[in-house]
Amino acid sequence: MTTLYGLYKQATVGDVNLDRPGILDFTGRGKWDAWKAKKGLSKEEAMAAYVDVVEKLKAKYGI
Repeated sequence: MTTLYGLYKQATVGDVNLDRPGILDFTGRGKWDAWKAKKGLSKEEAMAAYVDVVEKLKAKYGI
């Protein structure tokens, strides 16, 4: 799930600091886009949002 990846990167690294991957790197571009979408969130906000998403997934799938 790219949402979790974007939140994880934002929480651990901060705003995206790399160039967007090439057009044929579909996975890399998707991950980069997910991270870029979280730009501006503080590390604490990203951590809290990550936990919220995980809790919703746990409830949805009964884990």
